[in-house]
Parts: sequence; C-alpha cells; structure tokens
Amino acid sequence: MLSEHFLQQLSQRAHPKTLCPSEIARSLSVTELRTLGVREWRDLMPRLRSMAFEARDRGEVEILQRGEVVDEASGIDDVRGPIRIRRRQ
Repeated sequence: MLSEHFLQQLSQRAHPKTLCPSEIARSLSVTELRTLGVREWRDLMPRLRSMAFEARDRGEVEILQRGEVVDEASGIDDVRGPIRIRRRQ
C-alpha cells in the first residue's frame, strides 16, 4: 500500500517538481496507517526514506537536499535532515 501511494504521488509531479516524503505519509488515512502497523505518519518516515533511496538506486528518482541533487555515492546513512524526491528527467 505504501509503495502505491509513493508512486501515485510521484507520478503527479512532473520534472523538476519535487515531493517531500512527509507528503506521502500525511496523505494516508488513519485506517491506512493502522494497516501499515503505525500510530502516526511520522512513524513511516524511515520507511519512506528507504523507499526513496531504493528508487534512486534503480534510476527512477533523484534525491535532493537544500535544492541540490545528493551524490549517487551517498547512502541513506550519509544523508541527514530533510530530503525531497523528484522523477528523473
């Protein structure tokens, strides 16, 4: 269910528009959150960040921080703070 929301929200953003992972988490209903085994949207943030980096590794998206594309060599543990996601051109 989470990956469907991820892809659906991303598909609504044409390059160069970006998406914050929290937008995906906050779009879920209480029922959907419970189905995913979490109490609130913030609990999904680590999972969504992982999904973003996995999509980047597959060549589907770019990850940005402070308006700049995060280096491909940087892994999820290397990037601290807010990120944004955008489809590749």
